[in-house]
Amino acid sequence: MKNSFKKDPYPGRPKILFVGLAESSHTHSWIELLNQSALNVRLFALPSGLPPKDWKVRTYITHYGVGELDPETHASLYPPNRIGKLYKKCLTHLFSGGIKDPGPPKWLAQIIRRWQPDVIHTLGIEPASSFYMDVCDTFGLFGIGKWVVQVRGGPDLALLRLVPNFVDRLRKVVSQCDQLLADNKQNYEYAQSLGFIRTHSFPLGVVPGTGGVDVSRLAQSWSGLPSKRKRLILWPKAYECPQSKALPVFEAIRLAWEKIRPCEIHMLATIPETEMWYWTLPEEIRRCCHMRERIPREQVLNLMVQARVMLGPSLSDGTPNAMLEAMAAGAFPIVSPLETIRSVVDDERHVLFARNLYPQEIADALTRAMSDDDLVDQAAERNLELVGKIADRAKIRPRVVEFYERLAKER
Repeated sequence: MKNSFKKDPYPGRPKILFVGLAESSHTHSWIELLNQSALNVRLFALPSGLPPKDWKVRTYITHYGVGELDPETHASLYPPNRIGKLYKKCLTHLFSGGIKDPGPPKWLAQIIRRWQPDVIHTLGIEPASSFYMDVCDTFGLFGIGKWVVQVRGGPDLALLRLVPNFVDRLRKVVSQCDQLLADNKQNYEYAQSLGFIRTHSFPLGVVPGTGGVDVSRLAQSWSGLPSKRKRLILWPKAYECPQSKALPVFEAIRLAWEKIRPCEIHMLATIPETEMWYWTLPEEIRRCCHMRERIPREQVLNLMVQARVMLGPSLSDGTPNAMLEAMAAGAFPIVSPLETIRSVVDDERHVLFARNLYPQEIADALTRAMSDDDLVDQAAERNLELVGKIADRAKIRPRVVEFYERLAKER
C-alpha cells in the first residue's frame, strides 16, 4: 500500500482515525470540529464516494476514478490495474455485510497496525461500524485504539434492531465498542437494550451528528421578520429512502397549490425516482420549482436563510439536522411528530407537525405556514433561543475535543 502522507503534523498528540462515507456532509462537518485542535486526524473513506477535492483532512481513498490528488491530504489505495472489478465487488458487499474484496479490509488493517490510532471512530452503524467490526474479526485488531460508534439518527438502531438478520450484528457492535454517540435519547436507550454497558456511558449526551450548527453565523446572516421574506419553500431531502418518502410531499404540494401560490419551491438531493414524479406535477407548479441533486452544504444554508418554510417530513429520524439549521436560519420547520422530534420541539410553538405518509396533513401545514405571519415570526424567535441551547457548534466543539483527549489517555 502506498502511503504518501508525511509524518503527523502534531507528533506525540492523540491520533484519531475516522471510518465512514467521505462524500457525506455529515462526515465533513463532524470531523471539522477538530480543526485547530492539535489532534492528528485521518479518514478511511469507504468505497461509495470521494471527499471534496479541497478538503484538507488526510483521507485514504478506496473509490476508483479519483483523478489527480493532493498527496499531502489524499492517498488512493487502489492500484490502477485492480480498479474496476474489485471496486465493484467491494461496493456490492459493503452494504450487504461481510468481507469479499480483500483490498479495502486489508488496507484498513494495515493502516491501523502501522499508524496505531488512539481512537477509531466509525460514522454510522451501517455500513461503517459493521465493516470495521468485520475487519477486526478477520485481522485480529480489537484492542488497538478505543472504538467509538456514532449512531445515525433514524434507521441505524430504530429500524435495524427490528430486522432479525441484523440484530446479532447490532448486538455485537454495541457490546464491543468503547463509546457510543447519538443525536437522540431513544438511540441511547436502544443501545443499552442491545447490550451497551460501559460504566462511563454517553459522556457527550445527545449531540447532533454534524457536530451542531454555527448558530451565531447563521443568525447574523439574516435580519428582519421571516414573514417578510420572499415566499420560498425549501425541501432539502427530496428523495426516496427508508427514512422518508417524497411522493406524498409531491401530492401535498398539488393539494395546497391554490392556497400557497405564488411561491418558489427548491427541491434538493433529488434522485431519478423523484425526478420522474416531479414531471407529473402540473406545468404551473413546475414553473415555480427548482429541482437539483446534492449541492454543497454552504449552498443549502444560503437557501435556508432565504426560505420562509423548511419542508422536512420523515418516517424515521433522530433530531433532524435540517430542522436545527432551519431554526438558526429563521426558516419555519414542517416536520413529522416522531418521538425523537416531539421530545425537542412543540407543535405550533416551534414547528408544525405533519406525518410523512399523509399528503393532506402536509398540505394543511404548508398552507398554514405560508399564510400565518404571526406563527412564523414568533416561532423564529423561540427557535433561535432553543437551537442555541441544544445545538450550538461553538459550545459542542470544546466538549468533543476533550472527549477524544480523554479517550486517548485511557488507551
